[in-house]
Amino acid sequence: MSEERGHEHRPSGSAPGGSGGERRRMWDERYAATGRVWSAEPNAEVERIIGDWEPGRALDLGAGEGRHAVWLAAKRWRVTAVDFSAVGLAKGEKESAARGLRVDWVVADVRSWQPPASTAYDLVLVAYLHLPEDVLTRATAWLAPGGALVVVGHALRNLSEGVGGPQDPALLQTVEGLREVASELDIERCEEIVRHTDAGDAIDVVLVARRPTS
Repeated sequence: MSEERGHEHRPSGSAPGGSGGERRRMWDERYAATGRVWSAEPNAEVERIIGDWEPGRALDLGAGEGRHAVWLAAKRWRVTAVDFSAVGLAKGEKESAARGLRVDWVVADVRSWQPPASTAYDLVLVAYLHLPEDVLTRATAWLAPGGALVVVGHALRNLSEGVGGPQDPALLQTVEGLREVASELDIERCEEIVRHTDAGDAIDVVLVARRPTS
């Protein structure tokens, strides 16, 4: 599956619907299946947003099989990829090694993981990672001056008017909620978008917000 077919949902960490250990085992088993669970290509909206940016230090939270981490590394970003599934990250690590790309692969629960002291990122990417908003709030503190938080995920309205995605409203995002998360940043974009899939139209929400430089 891929989000282009309306089904992307990667809750990397403990969340409603099961303990962290249970969910980790579930995703390890899913990623252990033959082939990829998600597309090998970056999400189209993520590519549109970040594709032309000057590379710097990037953090991919909930990296899954590493498609965005590998894509960013190929564009000369220095990437740290964090996910609680060692099996998923192993796929990304294998691909990055085969392509001669360097990525720092970190097996950890994004709900409790902290970057090394004094580390700041020019980009924090959160793509289809559906967890409570405190994870995003913590991530805003990890941005370097001028660094951007980029969030792309399923909107709450997708539950009633779209296709695919999580069915737990507590895990879905709203424009209002993301504006609150980014209240101390300069918001460049915060809106819902419609994503066309084979199963019908999905409703996503997008946030691009930067830490002020002064």
